[in-house]
Amino acid sequence: MKLAFIIDPIHLLDPCHDTSVALMEAAQILGHEIWITQANLLSVVEGKAWAVLQRVELVPVQLVDRRWVAANPWYKLSDSYLTSLETMDAVFMRTDPPVNDSYLYATYILDYIDQNKTLLINTPSGIRGANEKMYALQFTKAIPETIVSADKQFIRQFVEAKGATILKPLGNKAGEGILFLQSGDRNFNSIVELSTLQGRVPVMVQTYLPEAKEGDKRIILLNGEPIGALNRLSSGTDFRNNMATGGTVAQTEITPREYEICNQLAERLRQDGLIFVGIDVIGGYLTEVNVTSPTGIREIDRLDGTHLGHQVIQWIEQTLEIKK
Repeated sequence: MKLAFIIDPIHLLDPCHDTSVALMEAAQILGHEIWITQANLLSVVEGKAWAVLQRVELVPVQLVDRRWVAANPWYKLSDSYLTSLETMDAVFMRTDPPVNDSYLYATYILDYIDQNKTLLINTPSGIRGANEKMYALQFTKAIPETIVSADKQFIRQFVEAKGATILKPLGNKAGEGILFLQSGDRNFNSIVELSTLQGRVPVMVQTYLPEAKEGDKRIILLNGEPIGALNRLSSGTDFRNNMATGGTVAQTEITPREYEICNQLAERLRQDGLIFVGIDVIGGYLTEVNVTSPTGIREIDRLDGTHLGHQVIQWIEQTLEIKK
């Protein structure tokens, strides 16, 4: 197979952490060609999506004393070629958020790939329709009590009723801009005004889950089925558990309640073309559905001795074989 990955500049990726690298590495080990490009290198030519692509060869990371260790250099690039993306068997959209104008335009370009010829992971329409905060709201039996609003008075009423809440901007990633907001906070007006841009942009406000102190679980789903999980724990100086904010990771298991949540999501994810997804669960409640560039494979493989990247690539092999 020939696989294309739309990623951030490769020299900025961390081979010991980034799931994109883990997926590319797994594909290479399984004998496939790996090509990379960036969102700003996509074009539409004669009604088809094209990209400036480079073939990449990777030096796989090694597990040494329970830590991933990468070679230096860890990749080698070919010359660049302007190529139709329909010559690829599969295309991974793995550019990190924010989902801004540039990101959205890239998904519009990817709409010009014939999905009967090339598998898209995840589909452009699926990514556009699944804001990583808002998408969870349709699963009302899985989420904590939640509102989305730009109205300060409505937000105040909700916070006063719940006592302690979490405020989340709708477009950020990796815990950016998430705030702990409680009744009686003297900074309440300023926090809401800054977060909503003076009432012009809605934010999400959720009931605070005390179980967050025990961790924020990331579960990886492949075509709606859970394939692995890790628990993220705060550094102790920050209430957020995200790895990007200094949180640590620990081995975990998927509970019966969490399998139930995955089952609630599975069919809708498949309908929306959301094949590779990471969901966040705290205390048995779904808090986010990550569809742009969900991460966690390196950490799960290190903790559990698994090879999740291989599972993903083998699923693609089987899916494309069925399509033939």
